[in-house]
Amino acid sequence: MSVIWGSGGEGREPDGIACVLSGFSESSETRALISSLPEVHEDTVTTESATQRFLVIMNRYQEQPHLLDPHLEWMLNMILDLIRSENSPPALVHLSFKFLYIICKVRGYKIFMQLFPHEVADVHPVLDLLSRQDPTDSETWETRYMLLLWLSMTCLIPFDLSRLDGYLESGGGIAAEPTMECILAIAKSYLLVSDSPRDAASVLVSKFMTRPDVKQKHLGDFLDWNLSTISQTSDQSMRDIMVLDGALQSLAKLFKHGKRDDLLQYAPAILQCLEQKRLSESSQARLRKLGVKLIQRLGLTFLKPRLAAWRYQRGSRSLAANLTMSQSATAAEAVTPDMDIQEQEEDYDIPEEVETVIEHLLVGLKDKETIVRWSAAKGIGRVTGRLPKELADEVVGSLLDCFSFQETDNAWHGGCLALAELGRRGLLMPSRLTDVVPLIIKSLTYEEKRGACSVGSNVRDAACYVCWSFARAYEPNELSLYVTQIASALLITAVFDRSVNCRRAASVSSLVNGTFPHGIDILTAADYYAVGNLNNCYLNISVYIAGFQEYTHAMIDHLIAMKINHWDGVIRELATKALHNLTPQAPDYMATTVLPQLLPMAVGLDLHNRHGAIMACAEITHALYKLGLQTNRPVVDMISSDYILLFRGFGGELMRPAMCCLIEKLSLSKMPFKNDQVITDWQGLIDDTLKSLHLYSSGAKDGIMHAAISALSALCEEYYKTQTGQADSQMQDVLVSQYIEGLESPKTLTRCGAALALGCLPRFMIHGKVKQIFEGLQQMCSISQKEGSFIEARRDAIRAIAQVCVTAGVCAHGSPDSILCSENIAKVYGTLLESMNDYTTDSRGDVGAWVREAAMTSLMDVTMLVAAGAPEILSPDLATRMMCCLAQQAAEKIDRYRAHAGNIFLRLLHSTEPAVPHIPHREALLNIFPVKTTTSLNWNAPSQAFQYITQLLGLPQYQYHTLLGLTVSVGGMTESTVHFSSLSLFDYLRGIQDDQVILAQFGDTLLSIFRDNIRNDRVTVPFLKMLNQMLANSCFEIFTTQEKTLFSLFPKSSVLSACLFCGLIQFQGEVRKKVLSQLLMMLCHSFPVIRKTTASHMYEMLLTYDDVINPEVLDDVMTLLSDTNWESDLATVRPHRNQLCDWLGVARPQVVAKVTIGLY
Repeated sequence: MSVIWGSGGEGREPDGIACVLSGFSESSETRALISSLPEVHEDTVTTESATQRFLVIMNRYQEQPHLLDPHLEWMLNMILDLIRSENSPPALVHLSFKFLYIICKVRGYKIFMQLFPHEVADVHPVLDLLSRQDPTDSETWETRYMLLLWLSMTCLIPFDLSRLDGYLESGGGIAAEPTMECILAIAKSYLLVSDSPRDAASVLVSKFMTRPDVKQKHLGDFLDWNLSTISQTSDQSMRDIMVLDGALQSLAKLFKHGKRDDLLQYAPAILQCLEQKRLSESSQARLRKLGVKLIQRLGLTFLKPRLAAWRYQRGSRSLAANLTMSQSATAAEAVTPDMDIQEQEEDYDIPEEVETVIEHLLVGLKDKETIVRWSAAKGIGRVTGRLPKELADEVVGSLLDCFSFQETDNAWHGGCLALAELGRRGLLMPSRLTDVVPLIIKSLTYEEKRGACSVGSNVRDAACYVCWSFARAYEPNELSLYVTQIASALLITAVFDRSVNCRRAASVSSLVNGTFPHGIDILTAADYYAVGNLNNCYLNISVYIAGFQEYTHAMIDHLIAMKINHWDGVIRELATKALHNLTPQAPDYMATTVLPQLLPMAVGLDLHNRHGAIMACAEITHALYKLGLQTNRPVVDMISSDYILLFRGFGGELMRPAMCCLIEKLSLSKMPFKNDQVITDWQGLIDDTLKSLHLYSSGAKDGIMHAAISALSALCEEYYKTQTGQADSQMQDVLVSQYIEGLESPKTLTRCGAALALGCLPRFMIHGKVKQIFEGLQQMCSISQKEGSFIEARRDAIRAIAQVCVTAGVCAHGSPDSILCSENIAKVYGTLLESMNDYTTDSRGDVGAWVREAAMTSLMDVTMLVAAGAPEILSPDLATRMMCCLAQQAAEKIDRYRAHAGNIFLRLLHSTEPAVPHIPHREALLNIFPVKTTTSLNWNAPSQAFQYITQLLGLPQYQYHTLLGLTVSVGGMTESTVHFSSLSLFDYLRGIQDDQVILAQFGDTLLSIFRDNIRNDRVTVPFLKMLNQMLANSCFEIFTTQEKTLFSLFPKSSVLSACLFCGLIQFQGEVRKKVLSQLLMMLCHSFPVIRKTTASHMYEMLLTYDDVINPEVLDDVMTLLSDTNWESDLATVRPHRNQLCDWLGVARPQVVAKVTIGLY
């Protein structure tokens, strides 16, 4: 597995693991695409399509470009044949070069350019084609880029370029420009352009200027021109930035490929020019990178090209050689005698410019951009490899200065990269490990807070790279003194680092080093994929690793020192949970060392420290208590009650949930605080938290509330129970009265807290108070529902009712003050069923759904409780109402709540232990919903849910509520819900089409729904839409010939009503007369839009039903409807309407004068 070491990113997750390809499988399609270029190049659409398809094919091989190697030659030859053809128009040539560039981009220009033909005969055609290009044409830059690369390869011919000039003559017999001059002019001109051909021009310079014939004539002049260009430009304008980029690129590549003897004489002048230019201060990262790259090349030019004899060598890099050589021979080869080193270095003087080069590289290590630091680190490694041992050690010493806490994270990152390069090249001697290893261990946990976040993930990632390079560079015995420290630090990073990139880097670095204690076992559990999940790392993997004694204390100490005070609250909470899980591994260490450290932190000034320390105290104490239960060892009083008073009032959103967690855990741990003043303080803190929830941000409210409720429950259970198991009567009266009073608070969140507090009280605390609690919760639900306010409080009150019922238990003949019984069950069910009809809306949408969801859950909990303990008190009426309400919710439009209702419906239906009594039509329901539907039916999917729920329409007791729920789904707005619900409904109606009795019963149910909700727009608007669809689908065609039908009740005038009336025209007799009368009245409606829409629908209606009016006046009616401007004022349209009344035989509507009653 290959690992790419990068800078990492805070919280950044990986994009995924790419699929491994085995070969170039699209060769035939690629051949066809290239062959089709002559046909497609003339049309823009086909050209773009072919190009896009070729891009898709090539981009698949970005990660494995070597798979293209066997196919590059034939692809290149096919495209070059098109380019060289005299019949190829310019558009085809440019398209061909575009395809070449796509291949080159994927495979890389260094490999691909080697395949270009580079014989003498290719020089002039390439030059001619390149000279005809327009450098300013932004559409054909790929052509110029590839031609420059091709020209670079032709420069490798071993003949003097002057020998080609004899064949060139101008049209008038005058000698043309020499080839050498022409290439030089092209290179210079393209170094100054602003697009990608500038990069190819720098490659051309590196190949062209290093030719023996060219460097003699033009190298000096070219370097002078280059330095002049650099001196005359600045980085203030985009044009100058591009020019500088080209000049620096060409110099960097020239010094990379040129010979030292040719370039050494020019190096001091170039270095001086760069110093004057101060590129390190430029605002452009690319220019700073090129400056660092060029300076390191200059440094290598100043130094002789040799491999440092003093470097540390770990045997042979060849596996075969290592297997054949003996261990003694390898050891002998690993170290060169000091005498030989001294002899090789005696006659070698280091130029003074090298010191300047190294200073610039050290400055580059501190640059703010990663690309600059990485280039500087590689430069440090390359230059140091040519220095004598003493000077190289001085470089290492200067490098270690980057690891100062006065330096920024950039310097630490650059320092780590440079150390990794030195170690990888064997330039960091083992004697330096004593200084280096502590710095690397610090780098593995480096993090610096910046505002609301932190920096340092790149430093930690680079530190893992250092460990990886050290493990590969040094013999295991050289690292034996440090292996435990490095192992602990790497494993801590692999498990506890916030960044997934750092965790994975540390895991892989640990894998390379095979000398870690228990390394194989640990890395099997903490591999590359396992450490991807942060929760798994903190809560599971850490426990496994801490099982090995070498790492236990180090992991605990790291959590205490670095993680419980972390700026990210998620990390703090995970760290405290990890401490809870690690406590069994070192209980004595936790009790005697860790807790004493935490107590001062818990009362410190730093907010994050206090929060994490209190949470850690709570988790560790609870873990010690659970451990003591197993070993019969009681928990001693580890936290002094004197500290508790200091916890209040600090930090708000952070400290309150932390303190509530502490109260909960200490209560669960049965700390000996009964009748202590601290209990009063804890109760006061909980009550104050529940009353002040409105002061906190919306994101923190729920967490604070639930923490307080959990703490209250644990506190009551442990400290308010007498020895006889009864409640402390005084505290019982105070708390119940206080929370019932809180249900009347004007603040919604205070009501929420009071309701949940009543619901969490233990059984002994509500004994004798159940009736009082029920009345308070029921009164709040009923009053606030009428007012349409306190929606969250109603939701929590409904939950609390179920919790109180479950806590109190059920007994048919019990006391209503202490238990759920026959006397109070009707009121409980009444409140829950009434809440099922809560459709309150506000700016947040259908917020009543929160209450309905809570009511459904509570109904299920209470019903299961009653069915198990006293099924006789559940009356048939209550069971029927409950199942019908659930059926209605299961037919409605919101997926989440439909699924919730459907799952509860099936659970109650199929429950056998206990079985729910009095479910209406149980046998029919079991046929509709067999047992397998409890797992296979996806209620969230409209395509699945509605085909089942519409079958309930055939059951009389479910028909009304099911159809009521279907009404808002069929007449809703969501396309998928409307489609599948209407499809299922019409399937059902087609099944009863021939049964007039059942269809009439269905129609009566429709009218009942309309009558009951005539002033409820939530139902009537979708009802009209649904009814219109039914009429359009001829669902009631059986009634069209009857004089009197069930459709005698008409909705009020509206745009929807006009459409519906036109659908009702199909019914003859009295219905048709009323419809026509109503439509004609709507033609003079006070709203112009209704008049216009009504006329439009009437026109369509008359086209559809030709028996509505006398054929003799049909044309006149149609003309009047279409030609009249029905949006004009009423005085204009009323005569036209009256004319229609006369033609249709309907009495003209009379205007009713308004009666004004005066008061005298």
